[in-house]
Amino acid sequence: MSHRYRDNREEMVRRQIAGRRISNPDILNAFREVPREAFLPEDMQEFAYEDAPLPIGEGQTISQPFIVARMIDAAGIAPGDTVLEVGAGSGYAAAVISRIAREVTAIERHETLATQASRRIEELGYENCSIIAGDGTKGCEDRAPFDAILVAARTATVPEPLKRQLKIGGRLVIPVGDESLQQLRLVERTGEQEWVTQDIAPVRFVPLLDGMVPEDGSHAGSNHSTSVDRTPVQVIADEARPLPGISDPHFAEAFDHYADKRVVMLGECSHGTHEFYAARAAITRHLVERHGFTIIAVEGDWPDAAAYDRYIKGQQPRSEEPFPFTRFPTWMWRNTVMPGLLDDLRKLNQSRGSGEQIGFYGLDIYNMHGSIEAVLGYLDEHDPDAAEIARKRYGCLTPWQSDPATYGQAALRQGYAECEDAVVAQCQELLQRALEQDGESFGAAMNARLISSAERYYRIMYYGGAASWNLRDSHMAETLVHLVDKGGEDAKAIVWAHNSHIGDARATEMGAVRKEHNLGQLVRERWGDQIALIGFGTHSGTVTAATDWGGEREIKAINPSRRDSYEWLCHDTGIPRFLLDLPSGSSASHRLSDPLLQRFIGVIYRPETERWSHYSESVLPRQYDAYCWFDETSALEPLAEHEPKGWPAETFPFGV
Repeated sequence: MSHRYRDNREEMVRRQIAGRRISNPDILNAFREVPREAFLPEDMQEFAYEDAPLPIGEGQTISQPFIVARMIDAAGIAPGDTVLEVGAGSGYAAAVISRIAREVTAIERHETLATQASRRIEELGYENCSIIAGDGTKGCEDRAPFDAILVAARTATVPEPLKRQLKIGGRLVIPVGDESLQQLRLVERTGEQEWVTQDIAPVRFVPLLDGMVPEDGSHAGSNHSTSVDRTPVQVIADEARPLPGISDPHFAEAFDHYADKRVVMLGECSHGTHEFYAARAAITRHLVERHGFTIIAVEGDWPDAAAYDRYIKGQQPRSEEPFPFTRFPTWMWRNTVMPGLLDDLRKLNQSRGSGEQIGFYGLDIYNMHGSIEAVLGYLDEHDPDAAEIARKRYGCLTPWQSDPATYGQAALRQGYAECEDAVVAQCQELLQRALEQDGESFGAAMNARLISSAERYYRIMYYGGAASWNLRDSHMAETLVHLVDKGGEDAKAIVWAHNSHIGDARATEMGAVRKEHNLGQLVRERWGDQIALIGFGTHSGTVTAATDWGGEREIKAINPSRRDSYEWLCHDTGIPRFLLDLPSGSSASHRLSDPLLQRFIGVIYRPETERWSHYSESVLPRQYDAYCWFDETSALEPLAEHEPKGWPAETFPFGV
């Protein structure tokens, strides 16, 4: 197997298994040795080391690595043991066990899967492991007794043959329970007619008697209680506040509950959904008009957003200024929602004094080219000597301004990273001056910060891991802090960004497993309960997205949400639109506190691999302060065919 897969395998062991407190060196070494990609169809191998189950054909899945490790650990499998696995599937778990135990027998009901698994085991040379086709509920009497038995599908009761095929002192690990929840149960044989049981953790598997299907990977938390009368769906239905249509003048009034916050963050579970943009526009209009919010900050680049800022403040475009937001994905900020919103903000500003003006700002770091041009333009006008120095400092960046990712790759092998010290030094100098002044110097300083962050971002992105994500979200958080500080002690901000940025990362796999932080977490840590994080979700409809980065825009059908997701719970209420508040201690916060899957669609959407490309586990009430739901949504329309007509200054800022 390739070096790339070996590296991914080592990272899987570190984060997904050792990172969840599985410390047995025999288990960790077994997972390091067995190539998970070898047990997957070719078109799924790129996802081999995701923290999730994956399809293997026949409607079955390969188990989540952590679940396999947890079961092996609970069974106490050791060198010299003989082991039976029931529900072999692809053969992956049996292969891992074979790297620890003396002999492994695995039973698979589907003959096709059993044949494929046996071939894989043979090709890998694991001679102490055999896969047979048959009914696993009966065990394997010919090879009994076993030191350990693992069952990879749920059952209402423990099959008696499996209990009796244990050696005295042997252990059986099996998920027992009904459809909604099972306990991973440990059964130890202590005598000829004696067994003791212990529940280990709540899990979700599919049935043992329905084709021996392995678990679906969405292992639950430990806060389930049979004493709770209302289901999560009933709690949501009871506590959600139904919303009128977005065009209704009362739509945004539900969000008055958060009008006293210093920062209100409005999310989206996709970058291409019309309802999310239209709803955020309506909420933003309401908050700036009625509740004193003056800062609008978006997941977009500072120099591009500056063109929108100048428009809503009634200023003329800069000479030879390119149209903003023309880089992929153009529909994020050049869509049919934005002109109406910017026009309304412009009208509001016309009736306000300079100290009460609404501003529109970008938090992101991608447009390094635009920021370099903005800094040099400012310095040419205000400090020509500094402009000359800046041109020299930025000289090693200029070959890659239009394609900064190329710079990142070159920096690793050619030493271009030395640009950073000079760029950072100028950034600090400009920022210090700007925070003491008014006017254009602040914008120049923000652009200088972007150059500094982008230089580091495009360099470290080639190392992979959490570093590039963390740098990007740290930059966005710091930019927001500068904006709010600049606005004074009464300044209030509205943020538009993806759920993955505004939902507290500590309540998701990105924080708990991948050690990534995000904008919402960092702002919460700074301002505490002065912040409102509001996520947005949907069940089905259409979305504007591409298949690959830089690809053509497409209108794609969204798969209906999975039954093991928060989205399905919301859909099951039958309420088409609602706002669900999630205050600590509420019934909703309590009943939704078990980890479930949540869907994340960015500018890329691949419905054919949606579970592994777009779902991640989270704890919704810890992630957001509220959740805004639209059961069915539609694709966001770009401006390509809908450019506004008759705007001042040649339809600035959109152009024709």
